[in-house]
Amino acid sequence: MLDFYTENSEFNKKDYSVNFLKKGEYNNCVFLNCDFSNSDLSDVNFTECKFETCNFSMAKIQNVIFADAIFENCKLTGLSFNDCNQFIISFSFKKCNLDFCSFYKLNIKSTNFIKCSLKEADFVETNLTSSLFNNCNLKRSIFENAILEKTDFRTSYNFSINPEINIIKGAKFSINNVVGLLDKYRIIIE
Repeated sequence: MLDFYTENSEFNKKDYSVNFLKKGEYNNCVFLNCDFSNSDLSDVNFTECKFETCNFSMAKIQNVIFADAIFENCKLTGLSFNDCNQFIISFSFKKCNLDFCSFYKLNIKSTNFIKCSLKEADFVETNLTSSLFNNCNLKRSIFENAILEKTDFRTSYNFSINPEINIIKGAKFSINNVVGLLDKYRIIIE
């Protein structure tokens, strides 16, 4: 049991890179313009929290609970989301920088990534069934043994997904980005 609990609170322009966030449970809270970079958020529970214009770069998120968390305009560079509590994990991202993040082996069905940068993100063995990648840059992101059934990639770009080593039944692609499914063959498409 954690010692601290708060709900329906707003935290604005807090610098948690120097004074770490108090360990505890945060329910239905809003974090605006907060800096979590390089901070230790291990074992903190965030339930139905919203993070706007926050910096999480290189934060430690060991055993963090993100339950129905919303991230907007946040910098989350280099986070290992696979270090989070994997039994309770659900989030959505809008206009976020998720470059170099790891989602390794996570079960994150129906996750929305909207207008995000996901360069060199790790989706190895990730279950992304029915997820949405809306207008996302997936340059050099790794999809291996991933479950991408019914996942929507129609407006995303720079991805390379090998259909032979990923489950893509029912996944959606546009005629403009289907070339990302053929990269491994090194063919010329004009």
